[in-house]
Amino acid sequence: MNHDVSDEASRGPRGPVALAVLGFVGLLLFAGFTALGIWQIYRLGWKHDLIARVDQRVHAPAVAVPGADRWSSITVAGDEYRHVRVTGTFLHALQTRVRASTELGSGFWILTPLRTGDGTVVMINRGFATPDWCGGKLTCAPGPEGEVTITGLLRISEPRGAMLQKNDPAREHWYSRDVQAIAETRHLSGVAPFFVDAEASGLPDPRIAPVGGLTVIRFPDNHLVYAITWFALALMVAGGIWYVGREERRLRRTNRRFL
Repeated sequence: MNHDVSDEASRGPRGPVALAVLGFVGLLLFAGFTALGIWQIYRLGWKHDLIARVDQRVHAPAVAVPGADRWSSITVAGDEYRHVRVTGTFLHALQTRVRASTELGSGFWILTPLRTGDGTVVMINRGFATPDWCGGKLTCAPGPEGEVTITGLLRISEPRGAMLQKNDPAREHWYSRDVQAIAETRHLSGVAPFFVDAEASGLPDPRIAPVGGLTVIRFPDNHLVYAITWFALALMVAGGIWYVGREERRLRRTNRRFL
């Protein structure tokens, strides 16, 4: 017992510089974790607002697809999943198969250019098809002929992401619906910087025709968990500051007894 008390007394309290550094680091960590928690709360509100706006767009009556004069202002936040309609003629010979995995299995999205009345082109994702659809050929033309009106959801072009394989246009291996890359490969001009996910048709068999209406609308919503985590870390830092402060006061009292 005496040995423990002597060791404690000999160690003594920390000096003012050490305490100032510890206090500064502790307050910095507390402020940082708290700020991150508040930011996640803000993000939570933003995400719920986004979900509400997207839900409203999806279920609103279809509006005309944005014209070329509006393409430069199209954004994910303002336009993705907008319910739209577009009229034109399919260019079946220039369609593209993009690898897809859906609730119906593995296969392809069938992206077919639609030439509109003003000469511009909108890529239409006609839906999901199995690998043996169209005899496995790339350029067959089973589908709507002549002028058609397509309704569906506006989607922003998908450049290759970190989780996707790189598109190989030369071998016709497509893994993302990259509108610009597809347009360049097909030598198309005047192509909208988005595509349209077509709504479901009356043919639900992906072996016979592409099945539309399979758009998955899902937004990760983990912000509350993240906020709780950051606030918990801030509380742990605050607890550590309180503990160090209490121990320093106790050591000072003990040190005074041995003076």
